[in-house]
Amino acid sequence: MSVSSFVRNSNLASLLIADAILVSAMPMLVILGGLSGLMLAPTTGLATLPVSLQTLAWLFAAAPFSLLMGRIGRRPGFILGAGLTILGALLGTWALISGSFVLICMAHLFLGIGLTSHQYFRFAAAEVVSKEWQPVAISLMLTSGLIASFVGPQIFIMAKDVLAPVPLAGGYAAIVALSLVGIIPLLFLRIPVPPKVTRPASASRFASLAILRQRRVLKAVLIGAISQGVMMFMMVPTTLAMIGYGFSEPVASDVIRWHFVAMFAPSFFTGFLIKRVGSTRIVSLGLLFLALAAITGASGLLAGQFYGALILLGIGWNFSFIGATNMLTDAVRDEDKSVAQGVNDTLIALVSTICAFASGAVIAGFGWIILSVVTLGFVILSFAVLFLDTRASTQPSANSN
Repeated sequence: MSVSSFVRNSNLASLLIADAILVSAMPMLVILGGLSGLMLAPTTGLATLPVSLQTLAWLFAAAPFSLLMGRIGRRPGFILGAGLTILGALLGTWALISGSFVLICMAHLFLGIGLTSHQYFRFAAAEVVSKEWQPVAISLMLTSGLIASFVGPQIFIMAKDVLAPVPLAGGYAAIVALSLVGIIPLLFLRIPVPPKVTRPASASRFASLAILRQRRVLKAVLIGAISQGVMMFMMVPTTLAMIGYGFSEPVASDVIRWHFVAMFAPSFFTGFLIKRVGSTRIVSLGLLFLALAAITGASGLLAGQFYGALILLGIGWNFSFIGATNMLTDAVRDEDKSVAQGVNDTLIALVSTICAFASGAVIAGFGWIILSVVTLGFVILSFAVLFLDTRASTQPSANSN
């Protein structure tokens, strides 16, 4: 595939536009989940339950969504995800109007299931281009996160009072509109349904999970999960830690904002770097940045050290996560993709959930510097996984000719 063919790829354009629109709901829900929970929860201790249910929905829906797309195709799967997001947002709107905490919990459960489908845009992008352009397509797909980090909060500010006097209800209504608009480019998507594999009648329905016994696949899955876990472990308690050490909320928020920029801005060139030097080297570079982030975090409690740690953390996540995604795409056959991708994103969700909860306990019990030291230990584990079997990197890809 030439550069001009890549640029004119209508399927890739549809995916990029749809993802940029649909993913803008995510930062809005970071704001809405906490505030609506605080408004409607019968006790303060239950205020985070809606967001927790949304995270758990991702954990349990990741594999089923991948397997479903393997059966019915990407376009119906993404449209179904957008439809569930609309349903969740409508429930959220009605929950605020009626003042129901149960409904807001149900809303975020459906929102979490619907938003799970967004995790597979990066894999779909790899499927609509030639093998040599796969890392570029995957990388460009993650630039939607950069767009969303600016667009989502701005839409929230503009829409939150649209249904006044009910506070915040307009934010959920805006997600309904956003999802409806995001479905439009998906209607132009043309990705063939992957070939069905005929298995012996005696074979277990989970027999295809044997693909995970291959070291190249297992290595890609573990690196992706650990990279995501490291990022969550260090990012989630940052605001709490900074305020606890005397920094103002605007300063803490600015650190997080630059962290998100660092997470997604490199996506404009990460894929080209992978295309040039390979996934393993870029993953190694990403893990090095994650290690530097942990070392910077452990070095002190000044504002500059928080900024540096979180910016390095974002860049490191970008390189290691995109590199691991490309390693997985490169390692599995077409007929095994739905299983491998589903297990991959389920494990990522599981590790993210564990690390998010564990980080709060570590920061409360031991402080930021110890948390940074523990983070460095996780990064060292990632290096061990990456070079667990150096011979694997010399083996031909499952998709190579």
